[in-house]
Amino acid sequence: MAEKPDRRLDAERLWTYALRLLAGRAYSTGELREKLRRRARREADADNAVVRLKDLGYLDDRRFAESFASARLSGDKLGSTRVVQDLRRRRVAPALAERTVRGVYAGVDETALIEDWVRRKYRLAVREGLFENDKDMAAAYRRLLHAGFRSGEILRVLKRFAKNPELLDAWEPPEAEGE
Repeated sequence: MAEKPDRRLDAERLWTYALRLLAGRAYSTGELREKLRRRARREADADNAVVRLKDLGYLDDRRFAESFASARLSGDKLGSTRVVQDLRRRRVAPALAERTVRGVYAGVDETALIEDWVRRKYRLAVREGLFENDKDMAAAYRRLLHAGFRSGEILRVLKRFAKNPELLDAWEPPEAEGE
């Protein structure tokens, strides 16, 4: 059986690969380091490339986090909790992710974001029949929780849209998956 050729990259080719990756989209430092280490012949080459990219200003986690959070707010209109989670998944330091999202979301009315989300997602539903039963309410609650909104704000907004808001006074939100 023939041996597979070594597809790992030397320092020069790894640098070219890193530039090509960054030309395609922005990466956090941790995300790019991990990707480069998987392709590098030597781990030190990946670390050196990351240091060089940072020195040249091509890699900046603060700028990446600000851009990412702003895009998630303006485009996807997600809640701040979800954006922090997404940044952490992209290997941005937790403190930087929290601080950046807090700054981007300063002055943002998340209740208004939730209302907009409900109107967008349920635009074809009849307003009077919206969230008629517990099953519909639970589904909307889970979707809003997944979109990164806080439980108390979700319940306040759902109460405004529910056919029978009094039901929400005694309603228990479903357990979130993974808790």
